[in-house]
Order: sequence, then C-alpha cells, then structure tokens
Amino acid sequence: MRARPALAAALTLAATATAVTVAAGPATAAAPLTGLAWPTVVTVAADGRGDFTTVQAAVDAAPAANTTPYLVLIRPGTYKEIIKVPSDKPYLSFVGLGRSPRDVVLTYDNANGTPKPDGTGTYGTSGSASVTIDGHDFTARNLTFENAFDEAAHPEITGRQSVAVLTRADRIVFDKVRFLSNQDTLYLNSTAATVVARVALHDCYVEGDVDFIFGRATAVFDGCTIHSLDRGSTTNNGYVVAPSTDINNRYGFLFQRSRLTGATTAATVYLGRPWHPSNDPNAVGQVLFRDTWLGGHIRPDAWSDFSGGWSWRDARFFEHRTRGPGAVVSDDRPQLPADQVAEFTAEKYLAGTDGWDPLRYCW
Repeated sequence: MRARPALAAALTLAATATAVTVAAGPATAAAPLTGLAWPTVVTVAADGRGDFTTVQAAVDAAPAANTTPYLVLIRPGTYKEIIKVPSDKPYLSFVGLGRSPRDVVLTYDNANGTPKPDGTGTYGTSGSASVTIDGHDFTARNLTFENAFDEAAHPEITGRQSVAVLTRADRIVFDKVRFLSNQDTLYLNSTAATVVARVALHDCYVEGDVDFIFGRATAVFDGCTIHSLDRGSTTNNGYVVAPSTDINNRYGFLFQRSRLTGATTAATVYLGRPWHPSNDPNAVGQVLFRDTWLGGHIRPDAWSDFSGGWSWRDARFFEHRTRGPGAVVSDDRPQLPADQVAEFTAEKYLAGTDGWDPLRYCW
C-alpha cells in the first residue's frame, strides 16, 4: 500500500468525489475533497500489477476509524468476490480505471435461498448482497456492481432475491455506476428504522425486475436510467421500487431528470408498491418521480398494493411533471401538490441536519 497523489485518476476523483469533511467520526459539515490532505491511493489488479489482487484485500488494508480519503483504484477486469465495507472504515472510494463502467465488474452470485457452505441455512436477502457498504462517506465511480445469480440454472432455489449492492451507511455517492441483477438489485437501507441514511446517485444505470430498488434510505437518483427486465408476463413484469421509508422520515426516494426504460410488453410494469418489512405499520414508503421520462412499459395504474393488505394509497407516492408514453394523469396517479413542490427537491432530500450537498461538487 503506497500513496500516489500524482496519479491522474486520484486527481480526477479528488475533484469530483463526494463532499466530506475529514474529522474524527461522522462529518458535521460539507466540504469538497479538494483542499484536504492527499488521500491514500491503492490499486487493485487481478493480474498482480497492483497493490492487491482483490477489492476486499484493499478494503481490509484500510485503517480502522479512518479519517482521510482512501481511494481504491480498480483496473479493468471482472472480480468475482463478496465485498464488505465495515462500519469502522469510512471515507473509502472505489474508482474503476476503465473507459466505461462496463470495464470493471464487481460480481458474485448468491441469492436469498442459496445454501450456505457451512450448512447453517440460506443467505437471506441481505446476505445475498455481492457488495455491502456499512462505512459512511463511501463513493463509487465508473464501475459495475452485479449479482449474477442465474434463476434459470437454479430452479430448486425459490428465494430468488439477489442483491447487487446493500447500503446501510450515511452520505454515499454513486457516480456513473451500473447495478445489475433481477429481483432486489439495489437495497438502500439504514442501520435502524428511525435512522436516516442518505444516498446520491448520478448518471447511474439500475437493472432488474421485482422491487429492484428498495429499502428505507433517503436516496436521490439524478440523471439515471432505470431499466425493467422482461419476466415473460403479459400482465405483470414487476415493480420498480418498494420503499419502506419510516413514517417520521419525510424523504424516501426521489427520481429526477431520469429515464425509466423496459424490455417488456407494454403497460406491464408497476412504478412500485409499499414494502412493510415484518409488517411494520410505520414503514410508510415515500417516493417521487419528478421531471422524469416514463417508457410505455409502465402500467396506467402505476402503483400496486403489497401482500398482507398494505394499500399503496396509504403510502406517500407522487409524480410531478413526468412525461413519456408511461406518464398518465388519473385518479390512480397522485400528483405532488403545487404548494409542496419547493419542499421536495434533491437538495431537501439530501441536506439532513448537516447541510450535505454532494450535487454541488459531483454534478
């Protein structure tokens, strides 16, 4: 492990990465990475031309209770490994060194129902994650996160939830990142129902079918492409979002300046449904699609109830100035009230109590 502040990639990330204040413990105010002490920079290369051959080895080498940026530069290639960023390793960044996010792929293939090697049961949904992020102020740029579980090859596994990325930390940024799976691709969560964890996603691509963006985090998707896969149905090809926002958190998921596309039969995908984990009555999901293009795969009745008798009408589901063939104004498509438009911006979602503003520095 060695510091390389002269690397062009390190300079690029320092200029564009998430805004953080380096201090002991979580930051209390936002400042750009530029102007701070040079970060520690390490390189991962599967062929041995770097400091490490696996991403997890680079994470393990980061100092506990880290208070300065730690950049993990990843050379092009496919890295099949389970990756965990623990809560005592904040300020980590993964940066793909390829020409596009497709050139660096971090992948694994566990599903909810995949048996554990030690015989202690199955992994469960959270345990299926290819990458788990518990360290605050994490950033990722120019790479792909994938869960490659093959549903067709494993008909014996009925628990098919297969998470590509699980986040439970605050102040996370994904920039030019791809998330690939089928069911439950991107799990944006927090450490507890009443804890707010913020995630900013810019110019990202998320692909899946059932509830493939879900959880109780507060997240802004800016300029992203959200792609629904075909499940072969002529009536129901899945649900884009399944928020479980706590009733005391005003802000759940915001999609702005984004595009929803689909490789499915027309009018067969729901925008979403409310998820109530463990039948929690306080999980009153919140989501807003704002200034976003909706493809023709979206159903005219865009919202669906959740099993167990949870009505979508009790959730906080809204649209504002959506457009495209999937945008239909009807009684089944609540629009954000005009007097609330100024209160539901990306800045409001992400500011929290510390004024975090990654948009100012990242895009």
